[in-house]
Amino acid sequence: MRIAKRLSDHGLPVVGVPKTIDNDLEETSVTFGFDTAVTFGTECIDRLHTTAEAHERLMVVEVMGRYAGWIALHAGLAGSADAILIPEIPYDLERVAQKIRSREEEGQHFSIVVVAEGAYAKGGERSIVEGGPSGSERLGGIGHRVADELASMTGKETRTVVLGHLLRGGSPTTRDRILALRFGAAAVRAIKDGCFGCMVALDPPDVRYVPLENVTGRMKLVPIDSDTVRTVRALGVSLGD
Repeated sequence: MRIAKRLSDHGLPVVGVPKTIDNDLEETSVTFGFDTAVTFGTECIDRLHTTAEAHERLMVVEVMGRYAGWIALHAGLAGSADAILIPEIPYDLERVAQKIRSREEEGQHFSIVVVAEGAYAKGGERSIVEGGPSGSERLGGIGHRVADELASMTGKETRTVVLGHLLRGGSPTTRDRILALRFGAAAVRAIKDGCFGCMVALDPPDVRYVPLENVTGRMKLVPIDSDTVRTVRALGVSLGD
C-alpha cells in the first residue's frame, strides 16, 4: 500500500486491495489471505496435538506475524493452544512454564505453545536474523529460542515446528475467495467512480473506499483489550504476562 500511495502521488491512477495474511492493514476489518493462513495454522496445531499427547511432549509452533499477532492469536485460540505469544504482549516465560507445570499436575502431560515470529520477552527484543530490503527486518528463530528455554525450565522433551511460508500458499478458503471477489468487484466500481488513490476496505456488511493515506504509515495491531484476547484469557490460555 505504501508503494501504491507513492505511485498515486506521482499521478498514476491507483486503487488498492487489502491483501496480506497478517491482517495488519488499517481501515479494513479483515484482509484476504488471513482466513486461509489461520485455517491452515489451526489444522497444523490440531495435527500436532496427536503426537504431543502420545509422546507427552511440549510442542512450540512458530507462525508468521512480525509486528502483529493476529495469526498466532486466532490459530492458537481455534487450535486449543495452551499458550500464545504475540508481539503486542511482551512475555515472561516463567508464566508460560507455570502453565505447563499446572497442566502436568492436572495429568495433562503435553502442551502446545504458539509463538508469533515477532514475539519477544519483557525487556528483550525481536529475534532479528538480518536486515531485509528497504531497511525491513528479517526475523527468525524465536520458536527455537522459546522451546530451548522452556525445555530447561520445565524438563519437558520439546519440539519446534516453524510453519513459515507454508502459511502463505495453497488453496484459499471459501471465505477468502468470496472476500477477494468482493474486493475485486469493489475496485472496479472505484475505477468507474473515479475514486483513485484509495483502497477498498471491508466495513461489515459493506465494502467502502478509504484514502491510501489513511492506510499507510501505521499498522493494525491486536488490541490487548479486545474480546478475542479476553476470550483467550477466560479459557485459561497463557499469554505470557
